[in-house]
Amino acid sequence: MSFDTMPLISVIIPSYNHAHFLREALQSVCKQSFTDWEVVVVNNYSEDDTVAVVESFAEPRIRLENFHNNGIIAASRNRGIALARGLYVAFLDSDDTWYPDKLLHCLPYLKNGADLVSHGLRCIGDSQGNLYCGPQQRATFDELLDKGNCITPSATIVEKSLIESVGSFSEDPAIVTSEDYHLWLKLAKAGASMRFTNEILGDYRIHAGNQSGAVLRHLNSVIAVVNEFMPKDVRHGMIFPLRYRRRLGLSYYGAGRAMQGNGQFEEAWKFFLRSFVSWPFYLKIYAAISLNIVKQLYDLFKKLKPINFA
Repeated sequence: MSFDTMPLISVIIPSYNHAHFLREALQSVCKQSFTDWEVVVVNNYSEDDTVAVVESFAEPRIRLENFHNNGIIAASRNRGIALARGLYVAFLDSDDTWYPDKLLHCLPYLKNGADLVSHGLRCIGDSQGNLYCGPQQRATFDELLDKGNCITPSATIVEKSLIESVGSFSEDPAIVTSEDYHLWLKLAKAGASMRFTNEILGDYRIHAGNQSGAVLRHLNSVIAVVNEFMPKDVRHGMIFPLRYRRRLGLSYYGAGRAMQGNGQFEEAWKFFLRSFVSWPFYLKIYAAISLNIVKQLYDLFKKLKPINFA
């Protein structure tokens, strides 16, 4: 493909100080069995050898854009979208990778009328398992709003013109970490046709956080997104406030589980209690609370010195 030829798919990779991962991400794109693509690496002026890594590929389909995003990854993605020449935009985080047939397996969905297609990912790093996006019935506007995000960028390809028609990613600092959730809601509200496959077509790297501030920031960003899209009469009216309380309960529960995943069982309590107060009918909260009790009792018994009866 010459640079003058319009690619079908533009791959957007925002990156900051991820040179050691970025090489693997770019290699996974270069190994795609479908070859009508371009890559736009949006480098937030990394202080490592990111530029050298990109240049080492000597691949005309890979472009580097140095861009200050001021801590807003949505700005980097939007810059990549603005530079993209493809009909479709595929997102790939710089620490994730794709399997060789990812693009080839997703294209039939797009050619058959889907505006967005998303697939499964294998979780690697600090957690193991598979991450499945969707299913389709979970990707309606109301389901996304009431039950939370079910789509992740590195698994997703979207028609570029549709993204632009809804204003691309929001760069509001209040929703940093939830800007993708915000975009999916906008697309669903606009009537986008979304399709999902459970095929595992890439690796999703999980980094375990160890600070409660990161969890709190994400919680606040999710609530900010919900507050923007939840109808005002649902949030403040006399008839339907339960919908809003249920959504808050789910958000607090998610924050508590994130704390548990970080091993911060003491800090998890306040989120579980908020979840219970907001929506005591969410059954998973009882299992989470039980796990917290068992874990803390176990830690307590470990600290007790054995009694010497001699």
